[in-house]
Amino acid sequence: MNDRDRSALVHNVSFNESKIDLYEKQLTREINLAKNIQTRLLNGSSPSLIEGEITGTSIPARLVGGDYYDFYPLVDGRLRIVIGDVMGKGIPAAMLMILTRGAFRAAAESQSGPSETLTAMNNALYEDLRGLGSFVTIFCADWDPKTGILTFSSAGHNLPLVVRNHEIIDIPKVSGVMLGGLPDQKYDVQKMQLEDFDTVFFYTDGIIEAENKNKEQFKLVRLKEVLTENICLNVDQIKQKVIQALKKYIEEVPQKDDITMIILKTKKEAPDLEQGSSPRSD
Repeated sequence: MNDRDRSALVHNVSFNESKIDLYEKQLTREINLAKNIQTRLLNGSSPSLIEGEITGTSIPARLVGGDYYDFYPLVDGRLRIVIGDVMGKGIPAAMLMILTRGAFRAAAESQSGPSETLTAMNNALYEDLRGLGSFVTIFCADWDPKTGILTFSSAGHNLPLVVRNHEIIDIPKVSGVMLGGLPDQKYDVQKMQLEDFDTVFFYTDGIIEAENKNKEQFKLVRLKEVLTENICLNVDQIKQKVIQALKKYIEEVPQKDDITMIILKTKKEAPDLEQGSSPRSD
């Protein structure tokens, strides 16, 4: 190889490296844009409730994830709540999450209850999910602040935890096939009477399946302990306590699955008065 050939080879290598570097930068920008879009769709402001408080958060295992949660205020005063988990991780799951959100928003607008909402979502998503070999688990609930009744249905998703007076109480069982599992599905529906200051914790399995360095899972029992120990706090504080407990448990182990939660409290706690102060009267 002469000097001219060597020079040409070095030039070609440098040119290709520049192209690869440019492509990687462009890909990084696009992934960050996708992350920002998903964060905006998922972690927007929670609805303001007169008879309670609610918050949610989703922490993806990668830059983007496949978990989903949403709130949809209905015209009669009920709040429709949904939480779900798309099979898989990363960009493919995130794209399916966007489809799931669209299906929920369309169904929530026109359907009378959680069961009908899940049926409409399954009808809208079934062909796409089947073609991609994917599934979505969804839990959908309507909370009526006037009556305190929680009406709910499930498409293969775990039941929420209900905490009352520092104890986990039983919730009626409900079952249903995951979205994309079978066509033309009808979903069971259950109702539960919530009491003042009950806390309902909706979650995805990334919380209880989080692993430490010994590959031991966080498990449901630890989650219940965190909730019952901190149930007097407001919903945002409870959310932070759960996140802190998870981080402490897994330590430096990389997060393997998306983590998503919604926390509903049926009454707002009265604000504490400073020592020696009295309520204001106008």
